[in-house]
Amino acid sequence: MSETLNQPGILASGRTLGVIGAGVMGTTLIKGLLDASLVSRRQVWATAKTQGTCDAVAEDLGIQTTRDYGELVPTAGILLVCCKPGQIGGVSAILRDAGLRPDTMLVSILAGVSTEKLESLLPGEHVWVRAIPNTPCVVREGMTAICGGRGVTPAHLAIAERIFSSVGRCSVVEEHYCNAITALSGSGPAYMYLVMEALADAGVRVGLRRDLALELVAQTMLGSARMVQDSGRHPASLRDDVTTPAGCTIGGLLMLEDGKIRSVLARAVEEATRIVAELGKAAKPAGQK
Repeated sequence: MSETLNQPGILASGRTLGVIGAGVMGTTLIKGLLDASLVSRRQVWATAKTQGTCDAVAEDLGIQTTRDYGELVPTAGILLVCCKPGQIGGVSAILRDAGLRPDTMLVSILAGVSTEKLESLLPGEHVWVRAIPNTPCVVREGMTAICGGRGVTPAHLAIAERIFSSVGRCSVVEEHYCNAITALSGSGPAYMYLVMEALADAGVRVGLRRDLALELVAQTMLGSARMVQDSGRHPASLRDDVTTPAGCTIGGLLMLEDGKIRSVLARAVEEATRIVAELGKAAKPAGQK
């Protein structure tokens, strides 16, 4: 990162930003970066497993796409690695053989794969930033945690923050939290959707139309989350505002406690944390079994 960055962009003059894995998250990040004017379309390229996906992304975003991206690697100032954990061995082999520059900043969103593991896949002193985004990034309400590996400077982290802040909120964390964060906020939308579905079904059970029940639940969850963020108050304190003596809310809360909702949610995060640690073991150099 020795070159002077073009402001307000994030790339040095003459460098590109490559996205390896133009799936949902990869394309979401490209859209966020473009809309925030952090990069221009001519500075961005992406790759995908199939030609059909490449063609669709090129048409949708107006950027260069290719399945054979080796010749573009030396131009990259930043590479967003958005493939699956089990594919990183093959990707690292391509980067190595293509002549990856030592000053290229590598950003991984691979679940469970540590910066130490990523660093071991490439020779030299390449800089890796590990990021844990979640799917609400698609609607610019994502939550991303980032941490740096060997050689990462505050400038690298600042660039990563700008990238992920274009699609939501971003926090710098210590890496030993990453698997737990993956299980909590990375997997968290799935837990929220299950709760929303269950509450909407409950609304139907007591006589509401399904579309109305779902609208009520979704907006209630959205508004409750915003109150936690904006007020700075503990959820328990906000809950007390709703829970009047001998009222209906306390009755509903007691039923939830009887169902051990706290421990069930805690166990879900605990189990997901265990599994994500196993995912990282799938990251191996190309050819290694």
